[in-house]
Amino acid sequence: MRRSLVRVLKEKGIVNEQVLAAIGKIPRHYFFDNALVGHAYQDKAFPIGEGQTISQPYTVAFQSEKLEIKPGDKVLEVGTGSGYQASVLLELGAEVHTIEYNRNLYERTKKFLPKMGYSPKFYFGDGSQGLPKQAPFDKIIVTAGAPSVPTALINQLKIDGILIIPVGDAQKQKMLRIIKKEDKKIKKETFDYFSFVPLLGEQGWKN
Repeated sequence: MRRSLVRVLKEKGIVNEQVLAAIGKIPRHYFFDNALVGHAYQDKAFPIGEGQTISQPYTVAFQSEKLEIKPGDKVLEVGTGSGYQASVLLELGAEVHTIEYNRNLYERTKKFLPKMGYSPKFYFGDGSQGLPKQAPFDKIIVTAGAPSVPTALINQLKIDGILIIPVGDAQKQKMLRIIKKEDKKIKKETFDYFSFVPLLGEQGWKN
């Protein structure tokens, strides 16, 4: 089933072999209740409670590919969710700092993920403001839709660092990749539309 999912991702345009290998290795069905295991390797998002979803594998692969992870990269993930995206980043060799706004999800994933052998550094709080005490980061990935790009996240990127973030309204968002060239200079690229749950917080959507 995992090999079949990897084939689907290749057909949709994912070419990074390390990303495909990571998705082919991670047992995504562990993130699902036993009764729902049949959904685990379909290329679709799925509810995980608390109004959140485990992201569609294509979305995870797309964001991971655009981040251009190198082993040892210090990565901030905004929106821990189920922990699936963090697992992919760890498989790619990143040092992952992941922050979650929802306390129940934070507690659940912090207990669950290490049992699978994945141990990012977990934080509970407002990810729209980044993690200033751990900054700067080589890469930042936002796994929730933002109304605009939080300045805090750009500020916490290293020079030549990459931020990937979906920006738009509540229904759909354009995927943006921002490369920080100098302190006051960025390069912005736009990609396809996606649909994410909202980024909550001071520099996201207000509750």
